[in-house]
Amino acid sequence: MISKMIGYEKNIELKMQRLFKTLSEKDKRRYAAIEAEKLPHGGTDYISKLFGIDPKTIHRGMEELESQEETTKNRTRKKGADENV
Repeated sequence: MISKMIGYEKNIELKMQRLFKTLSEKDKRRYAAIEAEKLPHGGTDYISKLFGIDPKTIHRGMEELESQEETTKNRTRKKGADENV
């Protein structure tokens, strides 16, 4: 059985790594989490190696993104400044 390799082309990996270096710690976790979730089984390990971070950091980013979704679902939008004109 031939196993399918996961990952991106080298030129895309380099762009991702350059972007990753510019992000805050919080944004790094969340970006890594999103990239890992896009990939099939093994995506977390691939992304952790690509960015040189612990897989636990990616899982924390996933949890942060999920909890943020729950928070924004229940939030109602406030009136904007334009509506007062």
